[in-house]
Amino acid sequence: MKAARVLRFGPPNVIVNDDLPRPEPAAGQLLVRVKAAGLGNWDALIREGKIELQPLPLILGSELSGIVEAIGAEVSGFKTGDEVYGATNDEQRTFMWM
Repeated sequence: MKAARVLRFGPPNVIVNDDLPRPEPAAGQLLVRVKAAGLGNWDALIREGKIELQPLPLILGSELSGIVEAIGAEVSGFKTGDEVYGATNDEQRTFMWM
């Protein structure tokens, strides 16, 4: 999978585009093929080291929309192929159907 990541604090040029292994969903998780992701002011503040909402390394784009590819144990109400949107950070971990 492709991921825009912040590995160290600094200006915008510290953002790297990496190839990472495809994750497997754990219990209570969905694996979503992201079609669109949103960035906010907090992403820049974290990147600059001005606030500590999430530890580094940080994958940018916690607000997303996409299609469910796999479903972990203890997940109900979703099926593979569902179009979803939501957020992945701990404070907002929520998914909705489209």
